[in-house]
Amino acid sequence: MTNNGFWSNPLVETAGYFSTVVLCLVVAMVIFEIVTKYRNWQEIKKGNLAVAFATGGKIFGVANIFRYSIEAHNTLPQMIGWGLYGFTLLIFAYVLFEFLTPMFHVDDEIEKDNRSVGFISMVISVGLSFVIGASIS
Repeated sequence: MTNNGFWSNPLVETAGYFSTVVLCLVVAMVIFEIVTKYRNWQEIKKGNLAVAFATGGKIFGVANIFRYSIEAHNTLPQMIGWGLYGFTLLIFAYVLFEFLTPMFHVDDEIEKDNRSVGFISMVISVGLSFVIGASIS
């Protein structure tokens, strides 16, 4: 079996995509931890459902964007590049959500366990991940 045959094996490709996306997801969660005013995992440990909703939406959103990127691009570097571009757009959407709600601060409300704001944050992340994913594919 040639080297090329090994790398084109569906099991090897799947493991490669999976491990790459998990690594990108970890990086994305670190960046989201920096972008938000609250500490995601500390708040989740305390039982803050609003943070759990918002964080779950971000995880789903990033994974969904990479799903589209895997489907549409033939090489690992292309998949990573487009996936990271989509992730950047998702961060922009989060900042835009904060900007478009001047009557309250999204991060403050989520930290206070305002579940309706956490839920809307989740839906925005999930919904826009489909739009972003479709546009990068």
